[in-house]
Amino acid sequence: MTVRSRALVGATALAIGLTAQGCGSSPEPSGALFLTPTPGFMSTGSHAPPSSGASDEGSAAASGAASPSGWSRERFLKAFDKHKGTTRTASPTTLNGLVGAVFTRSASGDHFCTASVVDSAGQNLIVTAAHCVYDPGVGQRNDLVFVPGYRGGETPSGVWPLAAITVDQSWADSGNPDMDVAFAVVQPQGGKQVQQVLGANKLGIGKGYQLDVRVTGYPSSSDVPITCVNQTVQQSPTQLRISCPDYTGGTSGSPWVTGFDPATRTGTVVGVIGGYQQGGNTPDVSYSSYFGDKVQALFARATN
Repeated sequence: MTVRSRALVGATALAIGLTAQGCGSSPEPSGALFLTPTPGFMSTGSHAPPSSGASDEGSAAASGAASPSGWSRERFLKAFDKHKGTTRTASPTTLNGLVGAVFTRSASGDHFCTASVVDSAGQNLIVTAAHCVYDPGVGQRNDLVFVPGYRGGETPSGVWPLAAITVDQSWADSGNPDMDVAFAVVQPQGGKQVQQVLGANKLGIGKGYQLDVRVTGYPSSSDVPITCVNQTVQQSPTQLRISCPDYTGGTSGSPWVTGFDPATRTGTVVGVIGGYQQGGNTPDVSYSSYFGDKVQALFARATN
């Protein structure tokens, strides 16, 4: 049985601070489970455009003419077909740079999951699997950091401590696999929010079941990310499935990105490894909770 993430420790509560000192609680009747912000947490103003970088040839194609990099829709489709269903080391591109490993305490701590930056008004939000940050049977881990672009012990895009998370109440109560999704606010670094530094993928809601996607994540056994492109299929009305080999422990929370835009070098995240069997019992088939109205409501709670 493949373990996509490692067990979490902590105390179950309806509102939990992500400080090293401990946890506090208060009820939240909205159906979402919130973590209280770390003191000093802040938001910033307008969105800064993502930095330029190489395009990612295996991503799902965007419509339109060729970009300045020379990547037309036809070229993307050809590259997608060539690499479909194969897993390889992810290149350090702008798109892959939005994905990071989740560690305990620091980049030298325990790596157990993956997350990625998602577009938000506060420019400070990441998305991952709920089972990465909250275990209904055990509780909440309170010492997590997000390390985008991590490679071989290097942290080129910084280390971003989690300040607050939001998970659905049905996940907190019973581990509902249809809501194995979490949004987390990360603390600003150097006076900037994570989206200002890296850019962000958009959140895709109700996009359907058959989508060409790229899945990028960090196996706990490796110091570099892996990536795979393939088409999703419907596992059930509330779950997606994809066939990509070698997605072992540590890849929970890996984003499923479609609609790559060669102009911005970002896409739309329509799932994360999680859901059924907490992402899958074998390394070659992965699952995601379907991003529908309930995930949209969860996102709205996380950004209020």
